[in-house]
Amino acid sequence: DEAPPSPLPRLRGRSRLPSVQSPPTFGFLLDIDGVLVRGHQVIPAAREAFRRLVDPQGQLRVPVVFVTNAGNVLQRSKAQELSALLGFQVEPDQVILSHSPMKLFSQHHDKRMLVSGQGPLVENARALGFKHVVTVDELRAAFPVLDMVDLQRRPKTTASRGPSTPGSPHPHSAGVLLLGEPVRWETSLQLIMDILLSDGNPGTGLATAPYPHLPVLASNTDLLWMAEAKMPRFGHGTFLLCLEAVYRKVTGRELCYAGLMGKPSLLTYQYAEGLLARQAARRGWAAPIRSLYAVGDNPMSDIYGANLFHQHLQTRQEGAARSCAAILVCTGVYSPRARGPAAPALGGEGPTFHGHRDLGFNPGLLQAAHVVSDVHEAVRLVLGKEGWTL
Repeated sequence: DEAPPSPLPRLRGRSRLPSVQSPPTFGFLLDIDGVLVRGHQVIPAAREAFRRLVDPQGQLRVPVVFVTNAGNVLQRSKAQELSALLGFQVEPDQVILSHSPMKLFSQHHDKRMLVSGQGPLVENARALGFKHVVTVDELRAAFPVLDMVDLQRRPKTTASRGPSTPGSPHPHSAGVLLLGEPVRWETSLQLIMDILLSDGNPGTGLATAPYPHLPVLASNTDLLWMAEAKMPRFGHGTFLLCLEAVYRKVTGRELCYAGLMGKPSLLTYQYAEGLLARQAARRGWAAPIRSLYAVGDNPMSDIYGANLFHQHLQTRQEGAARSCAAILVCTGVYSPRARGPAAPALGGEGPTFHGHRDLGFNPGLLQAAHVVSDVHEAVRLVLGKEGWTL
């Protein structure tokens, strides 16, 4: 895809930071939905924030990565979308999708994996390093009698295709990739369960379900997310909750993940820290990035994850970063006027836990270091704390 033309004229004019500045020792991890955009509409404060962070040449003054739990989109497409909305050139390697850390799971890259989600599934999986993937739709076409919920989609005959064999279009699957919420949940739930219960060969039946089951890699545990609607929408975490409940009910055992990533997992923040360091090195900023500022709108993913990473940094022996401050904005899931699961309680009854079961729950990690109105106020706060002229 062609990069969008640089919209630098929108950034020219009065510079709000001095043209000569010492190398930054801090960086930003910015959530996207609810912080920079609502649906496909930019939040005005986001443009104001980047007028402070981008110089007249269209270059960022500090390292920034965009950390989203979205996964049903290409990295370069998200970068182009942000470039158009924010008014400066966002590079693909500044965008961390929920499944980006799957690049680190090289031990599974040569296996044949069933992939679930929507959008450019195969292209995303291959960009992550997976060489052999089968989509849910392809599996359904190979085994049409597996998908029986929708009467209109049931096969017209009851003849079943036999088990997959070596050399067939869909040989034995060796694992499952859950990249984002699918469209037909009943179909994906059924076929993923078939793969797990049949040890990767859904054309056969096994007397007992194998356990441990095939490896499952999942990204984005957000139960809810904020779009244009007045109330939050179901996220991929809701789909994972359904899958876990069905697996437990059918087998009597817990579904286990070989890898779970996306905010608030530590893996995502460690991955982001590495990208910030490489970004700083490319710009020739020699000073190590010591302070990280994570700005988000979802207490259960953005704030919890940033605090979890900060906690990890306090005991880590290696690495440059020393702190990760969580900053909560009021332009998305969180509302200071809300009482209930969208808002962390400051006293009295605690919030309903919307996080994933494998991450545990520490109510203290829901408390942001700062609560601000929007991302522009967050940027002003950080620049002031770091002694940069506003």
